[in-house]
Amino acid sequence: MASSRLPILIALAFSSLPFVLSHSNRVMWFQDSFPPNVCPINARGNTFYGIMFDAGSTGTRIHIYTFVQKSPENLPELEGEIFESVKPGLSAYADQPEKGAETVKQLLDMAIDAVPPHLWKKTPVVLKATAGLRLLSEEKAQALLSEVKEVFEESPFLVPEDSVGIMDGSHEGIICALRAVLSMVLFAGQLSGQNQQTVGTLDLGGASTQITFLPRFEETLKETPGDFLTSFEMFNSTYKLYTHSYLGFGLKAARLATLGALDMEVVDGQMFRSSCLPKQLEAEWHFGGVKYRYGGNKEGETGFKPCYLEVLKVVKGKLHQPDEIRGSSFYAFSYYYDRAADTNLIDYERGGVLEVRDFERKAKEVCDNMERYNSASPFLCMDLTYITALLKEGFGFRDNTVLQLTKKVNNIETSWTLGATFYLLQSLGMTY
Repeated sequence: MASSRLPILIALAFSSLPFVLSHSNRVMWFQDSFPPNVCPINARGNTFYGIMFDAGSTGTRIHIYTFVQKSPENLPELEGEIFESVKPGLSAYADQPEKGAETVKQLLDMAIDAVPPHLWKKTPVVLKATAGLRLLSEEKAQALLSEVKEVFEESPFLVPEDSVGIMDGSHEGIICALRAVLSMVLFAGQLSGQNQQTVGTLDLGGASTQITFLPRFEETLKETPGDFLTSFEMFNSTYKLYTHSYLGFGLKAARLATLGALDMEVVDGQMFRSSCLPKQLEAEWHFGGVKYRYGGNKEGETGFKPCYLEVLKVVKGKLHQPDEIRGSSFYAFSYYYDRAADTNLIDYERGGVLEVRDFERKAKEVCDNMERYNSASPFLCMDLTYITALLKEGFGFRDNTVLQLTKKVNNIETSWTLGATFYLLQSLGMTY
């Protein structure tokens, strides 16, 4: 694919996808998230902005996008992006919703500085929460979202009616699909038939994990559960995309599952132990508004082998394993990238290419020498071992499956937020 075509393909990917990705009944999920007839506005000039918050389990991220549209005949072009994040995520403020909303306000203040004042009232602001808030009780989650909505309404920006909400698991699958198709168009040429290998994406968050790829074989489509498939149209063709989000299989949720603390009422002072942790370790960890006490097996075994047996119980037999992906190539994001960078498997800034076996090799190195990694996260052994088990035993990848770890495609964050923001602006009548 010639490099001169990349800007065009980027525009196509982001402008077309929000309208064509759908569930089997072809009802777009964005229609529920962003009502199409909210405050229609015809923006003056050809520059417009959109503000999208991604409220994940580990942090809250703001994307401030600038678009330029030269004429009605041209697609709007992404001129720039301002990105920032804060940690922890909103779910950490389950019992302090006002403080959670304050973290959103801190990020929103950046947008006030970035967007020209005369465009404030024409710049929509939206926050969509993912898996982290779904792990909270409905009462606590709604309290957080209500406080965020107040912050939005006190801001100078345009606040659509359904500007704050939680996406369900099926929505997150479509989110991953937006990212996947962009990656395929830019890297693989798969849609145009230039690449005969299956290519897809993997995303590992704190509370959930997603897998997405474009099946090449009819057998895959026949053997795949119906709710794992979604249709989209591109280049005058209809494609079936395999995409699914697994709630409870994100990195931090997996820690709790490995410790035996997921989905249980935690008794004050209760200690959870694992062979994936240093023997003498005893510490506290806050996640989803709950405090957990955890530590190593003082008298039992530690190291990769016993740790692997523990995490194996979390993933084995729990995830669908399409045969087609075993000899495939995948792009991996989020915690896959972070843990690889933390252990020097890839460069932190540039990313890199790994095989699944590289995660296992590093997991063995860390777990069998935990005393050498006492300055790193105490969960490093558990995290690397979980990633290994998730890839091999959960999804069924081979040791030599190639993973491209990256944060950006052509200097653009590979995020669902760009496609969602573009759709939002069009639904509000802000583009030609």
